[in-house]
Amino acid sequence: MTLTMLAVASFATLSSAAEVVNGGFESWQGSAVAGWDTIDSGIQVKKEVVIVKQGNASGAVTVLTGSQADTDLLQQVDVVAGQNYQFSTWIYHTEGGVKARLYVDGYQGYSNEGILGQWQQVSFSYNATSSKKIAVGLRFYDTAGFDGSEVVYVDDFQPSLAITPPPVDPEPSCTDTSVDLMLTTDNYASETSWQLQGINGVIDTGSGLANATTYNKNYCLAAGTYQFTINDAYGDGICCSYGSGAYEIKVAGQTVASGATFAKTDTKEFTITATEPGDGGGTTPPNLETYYTPVEGLTGYDLKTGLYNIIAGHNSQGYSAIWTFYENHSLDTYYENDGSILDIYSENPTGSENYNYIKVTNQCGSYSGEGGCYNREHSFPKSWFGGTAEPMHSDIHHIFATDGFVNSKRSNYPYGEVGSATFTSSNNSKLGSAAAGLGYTGTVFEPIDEFKGDLARAYFYMATRYENVIGSWEKITTYSDVVLNGTSDQVFENWHLSMLLRWHQQDPVSQAERDRNNAAFEHQGNRNPYVDHPEFVGLIWQAN
Repeated sequence: MTLTMLAVASFATLSSAAEVVNGGFESWQGSAVAGWDTIDSGIQVKKEVVIVKQGNASGAVTVLTGSQADTDLLQQVDVVAGQNYQFSTWIYHTEGGVKARLYVDGYQGYSNEGILGQWQQVSFSYNATSSKKIAVGLRFYDTAGFDGSEVVYVDDFQPSLAITPPPVDPEPSCTDTSVDLMLTTDNYASETSWQLQGINGVIDTGSGLANATTYNKNYCLAAGTYQFTINDAYGDGICCSYGSGAYEIKVAGQTVASGATFAKTDTKEFTITATEPGDGGGTTPPNLETYYTPVEGLTGYDLKTGLYNIIAGHNSQGYSAIWTFYENHSLDTYYENDGSILDIYSENPTGSENYNYIKVTNQCGSYSGEGGCYNREHSFPKSWFGGTAEPMHSDIHHIFATDGFVNSKRSNYPYGEVGSATFTSSNNSKLGSAAAGLGYTGTVFEPIDEFKGDLARAYFYMATRYENVIGSWEKITTYSDVVLNGTSDQVFENWHLSMLLRWHQQDPVSQAERDRNNAAFEHQGNRNPYVDHPEFVGLIWQAN
């Protein structure tokens, strides 16, 4: 038991009006939650201070069994004959393998376990037919996908009798980085919910908001990557059809994410860099005139590490923000100059294409063949670094607009030079067996010559920006093992490095690359050094 029956009885005289003792989960006796009783070892209840519906704490209920006889969280309250009582509580699901069922003198309604990462209310109207004590609380049920241990948060069980918690020491001043969130709702704020998440889980959430109201939140956050997600249940964002809602996130006073116009959801990511104590943190990029000053005079892998120190810690904007980047900065103003999406797998530099993509309108989408839609191609396949791991997953420097069907053909095969093609796109990009003399004999994907240098420099960027972790990616997939050599200095296997150097030399930096690099700098706050200084490639990989 997490609380003795004696402790429950000590509160009974206070609950004569069906008031739930400690319904806000604010009061704790050591590791036990005051006023509540659990059954055996089927669940464990701990104090939670980050994911909270109201007050300063909630109950983190870890469900450890699929045997429902062992998953009750209950207490006794007094009811009076002829009275109606409105019982309710708030539930927050984290995985979706467990549902919560409200208990009010019997089993009542369920929570929706499919609603993840936000609070939902479960209610029941109870008419007392006699004056007596009844049990109220929750029972937890396993569903498909339950893995034997899942956390469900509980808060604000009503009607509640508060227990005044002991005074706490005032919070210390922020010694990490101050982060401010400002959210103004539209005229239908009940549709809006949001979540702020870090590498260790959810930091804060918001729902049940008031119309046309501005909310301000402040956090003290350590270095790392964070994700802010805002949802609109109706699907029309928070601006501008029914009010002028907007949100803004500032890190040490600098805006790193903002938005207002979206459909059902909008996600932005930002990174806080490590700082000296008391300097307030920061994400402001340096002046371009002095951007590379720290690496003056360096060569070899020392230069590469120096560049890593310059470009690491960029402000990730999130995967969904890539569509907006393409809309504004991946347009053909270089070849046909027609403003269509510049798709590196269909662009014909010397003639017209078989198809063109209109920005936004032709986003993927589904496709059954070439020309169906354009999507976001991780030139450095995301499976090589673990799928949706950030900030790699949304790093614009290696993610290009491409035809969705051709992208699927490329899959996660390594770039290479094709000897015998099994698929050829409309602009002559190829998939097939490697050419003789490449140094590799498997299946490779070969882009056209116009973009080989662009992709090579994107790979050199990845080798530099993720120098601290890329050595561990070699064995993640078969093809990452083919390309990577497991080190943080050379990074690539000899055959692949030789090819990248050749592509870099044969396809020099173009104006399109320079413009894209400038846009990427504005987008996420760092640059590809090998576009600004192509000579860095030779100084690093040909000096060793």
